[in-house]
Amino acid sequence: MKAGHKAMTEEMKIRLMESRDVEAVECLEKQCFSDPWSGKLLLEGLNSKWDTFWVAVLDDTVIGYSNLRVLSDEGELERIAVAPDHRRLGVGRKLMEAMEDFAAQNQVKAVTLEVRSQNTAALKLYKSYGFEEAGVRRRYYHDPEDDAVIMWQYRS
Repeated sequence: MKAGHKAMTEEMKIRLMESRDVEAVECLEKQCFSDPWSGKLLLEGLNSKWDTFWVAVLDDTVIGYSNLRVLSDEGELERIAVAPDHRRLGVGRKLMEAMEDFAAQNQVKAVTLEVRSQNTAALKLYKSYGFEEAGVRRRYYHDPEDDAVIMWQYRS
């Protein structure tokens, strides 16, 4: 990792998302997903007892976020997004670490997720955390059309 990138990740903070972050996260949604979640949906998730949201913040700016939904002892990584100009700098990894810590503290035994088959950077990231491909949903995504790879991580 380059020195500037290392300094950036050291200055970046991961914290629980708050209602004041919804507008910035909604903006990230529009930048990162062809089917963005609305501010209303984000606020509903933020107030859900099943969902936990984290934000990555640099210089008071939200540059990434993630959401883990936990039901019983299983989790679903529903969203992870990093601002385009902050990708490949370790932001996604820091968000994954927050999710991993939370899952361990809450005795989550398995976590699932869906990812675009063409998103090689995300696939590589998830595999580095022990996620394994378990199936494919053909033509699940639109704009552009793509398959969803279903992945699972089993935790002991």
